[in-house]
This record gives sequence, structure tokens and C-alpha cells, in this order.
Amino acid sequence: MNNRNQRRKFGQNYLKDPAILFEMEQSINPQPEDKFLEIGPGMGALTSLLNKENIFIAAIDVDESNINYLNEKFLGPADFIFIKDDILENNLAFLESGIYRIAGNLPYNISTQIILKMIHHFNIVKDMHFLVQKEVAEKIAGSPGTKDWGKMSIKLAAFFKTEILFDVPPEAFDIKPKVNSSFIRMTPLEKTCIKNDQIKDFFEIIDLSFSSRRKNIKNNLKSKNIDWLALGINNKDRSEDLSLESFVKIFEALYKN
Repeated sequence: MNNRNQRRKFGQNYLKDPAILFEMEQSINPQPEDKFLEIGPGMGALTSLLNKENIFIAAIDVDESNINYLNEKFLGPADFIFIKDDILENNLAFLESGIYRIAGNLPYNISTQIILKMIHHFNIVKDMHFLVQKEVAEKIAGSPGTKDWGKMSIKLAAFFKTEILFDVPPEAFDIKPKVNSSFIRMTPLEKTCIKNDQIKDFFEIIDLSFSSRRKNIKNNLKSKNIDWLALGINNKDRSEDLSLESFVKIFEALYKN
């Protein structure tokens, strides 16, 4: 096993609590013919839950020693491919081969970057289950008018239904993180208002809307030519008070096809 300094560098905290792992398996509920992308398999605690007949698992880990260990440990019954790579650098082209389920105990230092990257693949994903820092989970599942409703939650709400399934204490890990964790589920919406080729522009509007939380939406978007009255949006409201539908209206007014 890697030394602790290297593991902290990669944000690696491995689950050891069998009760928590059981809950995760029940939540994911792997089925025959499922295809999984596992992000950051580590020493294979979550991988073991998915290791069933007629299941395919592609697992990506940045740590070569983990990949070597996993190749020796897992010989079936699932079909495996273990990939040594940085998930943020991999283009994930293999996802185009079918509908994938995505799961992972995400490295906390890059968890938000990973999840935002997955938005670009929302149309070929069945669902996603991630273990993340509790504070991040709350921001992912935030709702309008709360402190957690911000750039992250709005971007994700346009593409996914998100829910926090249960919390995980530090004691569930072999190296205890200094924060609580949460296991979340993200399910793609059947219909989305934003097309794949519009994601970049939509994100730009959301980021600009939250450039200053103290300012209202009109001031944050003063560089844009917006007819607030026509949109039916109170331009004196702060960004965190606007619904997803309001942000979609703003986007569509600026980027009509």
C-alpha cells in the first residue's frame, strides 16, 4: 500500500467500514449487463461491490501501484479493464460504446472538477453514485434561496436530479478525513433545456451571475443586453434567489439559435 504522504497528495481515503459499503451496494444495485466507469478505485473496496457476473467495469486510477494491485486482485466474475490515467485528462471516449453507470469514492481535492466534467457525458450516462465531502454534496443538491444554491448546484440541476442518500463519518475510512462525507446519486433528466454544444455558454452565464454574491443579478450581468421586463425576472434579486428556470430564460434570451 502507498505511503500516507503520497495518498494525501492524491486525496486517497479508502473505505473500510463494511456497513457503509453494504449501504453503497444497496444504493447502486448493480444489475447484469451493466457497464460501470469507476473513478479512483484505490484498493478495490467499491470495485468488489460491483464485481458480479455479466458486468463490465472500466476503472481509472492515477496511481500506478493501485492499478497493478487491482489487476492481480480482480480476475472475475466481472469483466475488467484498469486504466492508469488522470480522470481529468482522459477524454473518456470509450463511454460512447454504450450507456454507462458511473461510481466512485472521489478524491476530495478534485471532486467538483470531476463531477462537472461528467456533465458533458450526461446523455450517455444512466446514473452516477459518488462519495464526496458532505459540504460538496450539500452544494450539489442545493435549492434556490439557500446558501448552497450556487454555480455548482445550478449547473448540475440543468442536467441531473441530485439527491444525498446518506452521510459517512470519518471513522469509516482507513485514513480519517477531517470532514464528514456523503454518498450521492445523480440521475440524468429525461429532458434538458441546455444542449451539449451549449454547455460552455450556459456555464459562462452562471459564472458571471455569481461573480459577486453581494450584487443583484442585474449588476452581475450588466455586460449583457438583457430585457428583464420581457423575461419577467426581478433584476433586483440576487443570483441565489433565482430558479433554474430563470437562468435558462436568461441564457435563451442571449443565445437564441
